Amino acid sequence: MRIGYYPGCSLEGTARDFGISVRKSCELLGIELADLDDWSCCGATAAHNTNHLLSIALPARNLALAEQQGLEKLLSPCAACSNRLITAHKEMAESETLRNEVAEIIEMPYSGAVKVLNYLDLMLEFGIENLGPKVVRKLENFKIACYYGCLLVRPPKVIEFDDPENPQSMDKIVTALGAEAVDWEYKVECCGGGFTISDPALVETLSHDIIENAEAEGANAIAVSCPLCHANLDMKQSAINARFREKRKVPVYYVSELVALACGATPEEAAINKHFVDSYALIE
Repeated sequence: MRIGYYPGCSLEGTARDFGISVRKSCELLGIELADLDDWSCCGATAAHNTNHLLSIALPARNLALAEQQGLEKLLSPCAACSNRLITAHKEMAESETLRNEVAEIIEMPYSGAVKVLNYLDLMLEFGIENLGPKVVRKLENFKIACYYGCLLVRPPKVIEFDDPENPQSMDKIVTALGAEAVDWEYKVECCGGGFTISDPALVETLSHDIIENAEAEGANAIAVSCPLCHANLDMKQSAINARFREKRKVPVYYVSELVALACGATPEEAAINKHFVDSYALIE
């Protein structure tokens, strides 16, 4: 299984742990990742609020490069990146005028032949039924609240992935790894996203409610597939505890870390040693 790979900015920077675990999990599953040569920023999360044409041209350049490099499918693990790539693909498919205008800007044609996958997509294409035989460490101690956030499933008419109100793809993945996926109410509620710097109080309130509900429904861990979500729930958890006078220590894992762990990676190879909240206690 050979898939093009677009890491985007976060997975080689602030969400390096996500990038490490994506590569390690794919290695253990026998999925070959073909790095996209000369990739550039897709414009998430600000470009679409600044200039619509730019917000399409930036991700379109990467799609055109993938097409030039003979890649039929392109993995974009970051939920913000995959959202922008899919949006650009859809808008260009619906408007020949826009497609021609963008092609002139990026100085490359794009026919729309590349399919964009988020990490959950990739696992579904690999096959949930094929994950079980790869598991060498069942995650039996994990009671996981699968948190999808906003960008993986919305806007539904554009993204067309899973149920936007009650998605199940991540739940199926962690269940295949031997963990329990808990039923909870906040799996698609917003964590505050990119307001981490501009409105930290808002982020703390929204993220607090997510963590609180996860614990109330019996979860001892949260799984995510978005760098913004991970930052707000993991990095901000100490600030949330201080503000709300609580002492919660709920580990927040990228789902790719859980796949890597279950398939035989050490915690360090899965990059969970890079978290702010201690994530070792549940691992046997």
